[in-house]
Amino acid sequence: MNLLHLDASARRASFSRELSKIYADTWRAAHPDGGYVYRDLAASPVPHIGEAWTELCDYVLAHEITDIGRYEEAVRTPAQRQAWDILEPLLAEVVAADVILIGTPMYNFSIPSSLKAWLDQITFPKMSLKGRSFVVTSARGGAYGPGTPREPVDHQERYLRDFFAGHFAVTDVAFINAELVNALIDPRLAHLREAHVESVERARKEAAR
Repeated sequence: MNLLHLDASARRASFSRELSKIYADTWRAAHPDGGYVYRDLAASPVPHIGEAWTELCDYVLAHEITDIGRYEEAVRTPAQRQAWDILEPLLAEVVAADVILIGTPMYNFSIPSSLKAWLDQITFPKMSLKGRSFVVTSARGGAYGPGTPREPVDHQERYLRDFFAGHFAVTDVAFINAELVNALIDPRLAHLREAHVESVERARKEAAR
């Protein structure tokens, strides 16, 4: 078993990082012989895709290449080689993993650009990562769960679920969310601090379990 662990929060001391660490520590204790790879997407950002990447993507699509091991066939120019050298190690880490753990905050109703850049780099048309699991530990400033007023603008969890299913054919996805983080800072949300603490405690227990 292999675990790929990613963090995307711009904060070094964040709830999403804390929760992803709890999960990773628990997983590694349960799989002492398992492989483990860690990437901090905020501290070491992945470059955004460029035109050469789009050319690789077009080649894979036009030639109906669905075997990830054949993607390098798309490389035909020096610029494409440079793009491939950036994305190949990222993709290799994903392919080698059984579980992909992502610690991410919600920024502006969605995900950080650092995480989006990583997703863009590793994603090709009609690829499949079936057999793998995704676990997302997240922190959100407000409450976005089912039945809340802001549920319709949750473009974090819904986006990632749709992405994993639509691009990777993976529906084995678990979300562990700590909500109402802004209650610690925003005076208008002070009355929700107890609810925030309860949300974090539930998330910590879920991550450890």
